[in-house]
Amino acid sequence: MKIRVSSQKGWNGRGTAENPRNRFERIHLVREESGDGTPATHYLKDASRSIIARNDSPDIGFDFSINPYRGCEHGCIYCYARPTHEYLGYSSGLDFETRILVKERAPELLRSELSSPRWRPKVLALSGVTDPYQPVEKRLRLTRACLEVLVEFLNPVSLVTKNHLVTRDIGLLKTLAEVNALAVSLSITSLDERLRRVLEPRTSSPSRRLKAVEALAKHGIPVTVLIAPVIPGLTEHEIPGILKAAHSAGAVFARYQLLRLPRSVTGLFADWLERYVPERKKRVLARIRDTRGGDLNDSRFYRRMSGEGKYAAQIKALFENSAKRFGLQKATETLSTAAFKRDIPTDQLALFEEQAHRNPE
Repeated sequence: MKIRVSSQKGWNGRGTAENPRNRFERIHLVREESGDGTPATHYLKDASRSIIARNDSPDIGFDFSINPYRGCEHGCIYCYARPTHEYLGYSSGLDFETRILVKERAPELLRSELSSPRWRPKVLALSGVTDPYQPVEKRLRLTRACLEVLVEFLNPVSLVTKNHLVTRDIGLLKTLAEVNALAVSLSITSLDERLRRVLEPRTSSPSRRLKAVEALAKHGIPVTVLIAPVIPGLTEHEIPGILKAAHSAGAVFARYQLLRLPRSVTGLFADWLERYVPERKKRVLARIRDTRGGDLNDSRFYRRMSGEGKYAAQIKALFENSAKRFGLQKATETLSTAAFKRDIPTDQLALFEEQAHRNPE
């Protein structure tokens, strides 16, 4: 496959060169660039007063999640979370990967919410929207601090990442795994490093992600490899190779998700195809339509993750046959809450919650 290298100055390391209008805003802000045309990343304070979010979607495998960051510098062009930035007044394009909101109080808020008698232990997804191990985590360590709180309470957690940085926290993850309170998924879209550099530019390389699988497995941490997304007409042929590599690295579970293009992601992805693989654009878009009832996106529950039609069925069969061939089980992620503990005196807890209420910032 030929991948065209963009000639536009300054866009290396970004998923998109576009910053489409925010559908909720009447005023469109024009971005100012640095001298070399490279858009810098800005980190902004997020003053959220709670950290545990509830999900009521019937086809997402978690009910509660925590997100230390909003926006993601990984810059994956296909990311279904891009439109969430529009609710913050930003664009789903470059803003999503260069305007990162940071929840500095995330560990404190998490401890407060888990300490409350109102909290009944449930599996928490970390993070469910953007990658908890995106580049800034190496410096800010908010994900690690949240994991330390989860270990303190032994509250089960399920996390998904595309970054080798997850291996930094093996000690914490191992503690949770020992009480069946942990599910870790490494997401691998392609083994083609040239494609990875333009498709998901600031993620770890495929080889580094496989090394992360190996490191986690060596410490007794069961690992799922998630092929997400499978891009019809572009990456589905890699499914057997990814699963073979995952098995060799020590993964025990596998699952996949079909590409979905909600709202403005449709235009961003089409522009990306034109920029990097123009000769495949028509075919890829046609294949996506084959799996989405003739459209480029299908937001219906029970369909948006897996698609429908003959081509979607072929992808499913390829995945299932390959997983069976390499001995990879279906990821069920049935975690236990039995080890959960809340060893905080009632008077101390009341004082803590009162202080948190008086000082929400």
